[in-house]
Amino acid sequence: MLIAGGGHVGLALALALRTAEPDLAVTVVDATPPEAIERDNRASAIAAAGRRLLDQLGVWQSIADEAQPITDMVITDSRTGDAVRPVFLTFDGRASDGEPFAHMVANRDMVGALRARAEAAGARLIAPDSVVDFTPGPVDVACRLGSGGVIRTRLLVAADGARSRLRDLAGISTVSWPYRQSGIVVTVAHERPHNGRAVEHFLPGGPFAILPLKGNRSSLVWSEREDIARRIVAGDEDVFRYELERRFGRQLGAIEPLGKPRAFPLGLTLARAFVKERFALAGDAAHGIHPIAGQGLNLGFRDVAALAETIVEAHRLGLDIGSTAVLERYQTWRRFDSFEMGVVTDVLNRLFSNDNPALRLVRDVGLGLVDRLPSLKRTFIGQAAGEGGDLPRLLRGEAI
Repeated sequence: MLIAGGGHVGLALALALRTAEPDLAVTVVDATPPEAIERDNRASAIAAAGRRLLDQLGVWQSIADEAQPITDMVITDSRTGDAVRPVFLTFDGRASDGEPFAHMVANRDMVGALRARAEAAGARLIAPDSVVDFTPGPVDVACRLGSGGVIRTRLLVAADGARSRLRDLAGISTVSWPYRQSGIVVTVAHERPHNGRAVEHFLPGGPFAILPLKGNRSSLVWSEREDIARRIVAGDEDVFRYELERRFGRQLGAIEPLGKPRAFPLGLTLARAFVKERFALAGDAAHGIHPIAGQGLNLGFRDVAALAETIVEAHRLGLDIGSTAVLERYQTWRRFDSFEMGVVTDVLNRLFSNDNPALRLVRDVGLGLVDRLPSLKRTFIGQAAGEGGDLPRLLRGEAI
């Protein structure tokens, strides 16, 4: 089979398939050159279920030393210029197994480890290159590469991002709309230790998340109106520092941006179907959501676990892994969960990314009530840890 896209999702899927079935040929075509991976200064939150998947695939051991556990989380709701930001909700950072409900890991560390492990397991990697077109047939699909070559395979998996070209070529429509927000991403160093605490400030322009990294460093995921984000990122360093300090505060002492901030447009994209004959979507190609809940990557890992289990079981039974009858199980497993998370993040963003007094009162009362209900807080932590719903084996820490 062939996987288009060599990010977290594409590489994890290739590794999961090769680990479970070494006789299953897997090729990954990735448009990203190796040097671009090294330049990526972003970090991602890996939920407890995703950590179990990586552990089962032999990847976690190589990145654990650089992974920062999130020990607790606090949520505030205020205006940008408020001198005091009252805490409305706090979470202990432990999942049901006593482990942290999430870890922060640098993208380059995770992708590098996944790539090395997948190649060691026998996956074929073609990079930099891309799948530019494909033609399904009765027994296989012909995939044409940007370099001019053609690969024939029983199944093509598109893990090529929220703006998936292959999804469009497959004729799969989406439900989508822009938020007119940009996500500003940057890593900062600070004087005082964060002690593993994650902070989410709900501000009128959007959520401002401070996520702990190893050492006195934090990764920021800063949602802001598009026009303001453009001005902040395009301005000089003094402008950026001023706007950053207004939102970050001084609770961790002096702060210093590490590297140039980058801004990404934010929106919701949900595929109306996840599969067609000899074709499947995974990761952001199937569901691009707002980062407000930090679940984008973890939804992708859920896709990996479910699709790998579906393919491996069909392969062991001698079934055609590219047939719609086989792939329908994956679609049934993942489509509603993805739609549900998309709706939840959409509602949260609309509820919290504004300065409406009535909505502010409702959400602050709601946050306060949740903070006083331990059983409800445990439910939220379980969801954040990726433990809800019908979990595939890899997310339970079991081999396929």
